[in-house]
Amino acid sequence: MKKLEGSALQQQLAHVPGWRFDEESLSIERRFAFKDFNEAFAFMTRVAMAAEQRNHHPEWFNVYNRVDITFTTHDAGGLTERDIDFAQWVDGIAGDAAN
Repeated sequence: MKKLEGSALQQQLAHVPGWRFDEESLSIERRFAFKDFNEAFAFMTRVAMAAEQRNHHPEWFNVYNRVDITFTTHDAGGLTERDIDFAQWVDGIAGDAAN
């Protein structure tokens, strides 16, 4: 995978408007808040299964009902289309939990 840069990066970021681009780590981040721990854990389980199938694993952090997810492609040295695609998929299953 090729790292996104310049106008290609800006075009792809437009496809994930709820995600924050971190210029230092060349990653995208988003926080999700669910009704309770069970909903958060069910969400994490779905993402984990998809990550394993895609062989692309996010960095994440969970406390009770909150899940923070970060995507970047370490092998490429930054954000790739693979990260954007996975972030879009995550948005689709998160429903109203995105903050």
